[in-house]
Amino acid sequence: MAVLRIVADLSRPDSASLAAFYQRLLGLETVMEFGWITTLASSEKAGVLLSLASGGGSGTAVPHLSIEVDNLDEVYQSALDMVVSVEYGPVLEPWGVRRFYLLDPSNNLFNILTHADAAAGSGETDDL
Repeated sequence: MAVLRIVADLSRPDSASLAAFYQRLLGLETVMEFGWITTLASSEKAGVLLSLASGGGSGTAVPHLSIEVDNLDEVYQSALDMVVSVEYGPVLEPWGVRRFYLLDPSNNLFNILTHADAAAGSGETDDL
C-alpha cells in the first residue's frame, strides 16, 4: 500500500470565495469545480507529508495547514496587500525555516514557510 496524496479540506459555505483568496495569495489554479467543492493545485510536485504536533514551535499554536513556498517575501507582501491578518512573523526559526502565520477568511491558521537554505539562495532577508 502506498499513500499517493493527502488533501487538505477546508470548510466554507461559499467555497468559490475561499478559492479566490488562495488563487490570489498563492497563485494556485482551479483543477476541479463542482459548486459544492473547489480544488486548487500547483504545478509543482511534492511528497506526502503528515505532521502531528502538540505545539506550533516558538510558543505558537498548531496551524491548520503549513504551506511551503519558494519566495516568502512575495507571499508576505501579497498578504499585506490583501489586508490579511498576519498573526506571527515573519521570523527565521532556530530549526531552519523562515515563516509567518496568517488567518484566512474562514479563520484557519496557516503557517507559510520556506526553508532557510532555500531563502539564502533567493536573496530573501529577515527584516521584512
